[in-house]
Amino acid sequence: MALSRRAVVTGIAGGSVLSAAGRGQAATADASVQNILSAAGAWRQTAAERDMLYRQAFNIARDRIDSALRGRGRQRHGHRPPAVISDIDDTVLSSDTYWARLISAGKQAFDDEMWDAWVRENGPTATPGAVEFTRYAESKGVEIFYVSSRDQGPETQELAIANLRHAGLAYADDAHVNMLRESSDKEPAQQAVAARHHVIAYLGDNLNDFRRRYYVDSVARRKALATEDAEHFGRDFILFPNNTDGHWMRAIFGESEPADTRAYRARMLQAAEGRLN
Repeated sequence: MALSRRAVVTGIAGGSVLSAAGRGQAATADASVQNILSAAGAWRQTAAERDMLYRQAFNIARDRIDSALRGRGRQRHGHRPPAVISDIDDTVLSSDTYWARLISAGKQAFDDEMWDAWVRENGPTATPGAVEFTRYAESKGVEIFYVSSRDQGPETQELAIANLRHAGLAYADDAHVNMLRESSDKEPAQQAVAARHHVIAYLGDNLNDFRRRYYVDSVARRKALATEDAEHFGRDFILFPNNTDGHWMRAIFGESEPADTRAYRARMLQAAEGRLN
């Protein structure tokens, strides 16, 4: 909050105190500082490095397309057309405005009701470089299939397509969007695409966007499994940043969207201090 909007009056003995309005603003500022998601939200909103991680990932994906198309004459893929499989949220669609709204409301953890309202309002915007990448793939005849997990009831598919179209992304239609309401296991849908297409790369902000085996309740095990697959990253697995939610949270708390409790906050602090087993 700008200092110019904070009302200050001079008190006796040369001191200064805040007006009633100023005290209210200060309390809000203090609450914001104490919010455990504040640093993550600030990074999302302000870091050029974060934006360039997206650009870097889409540059890699574009290079993978170019390489695959150059090599098609030397490789056999059963004449299957080329494709990319992508997650949606925090991969091609940004949830920055959702997290800003949540933090501004004083929430400390993911809020389903707020998320659903935001989705229905077409709140998501394109992540940096997403529109350009999807349009480039389209220009090269490479299809993009979106496989994602959401649940806004019977309208889930319709809302997701509306979000993608509103953001200007290519292939925003029923033929290319597969929304999973009952499960976060993407492998069956991905395998169905791979049976018909030569999949050049998988895009996601969550390890579970690449392989279901990463869906574990152990930080150490999750890291070990990813390390085993290290050669895939930057090649057929292209990873995007997400510091607010995802299955890394499940490895800490046992669930991906933990409720705001004293135990939740204590566990988060333990994780930040490197004190988890």
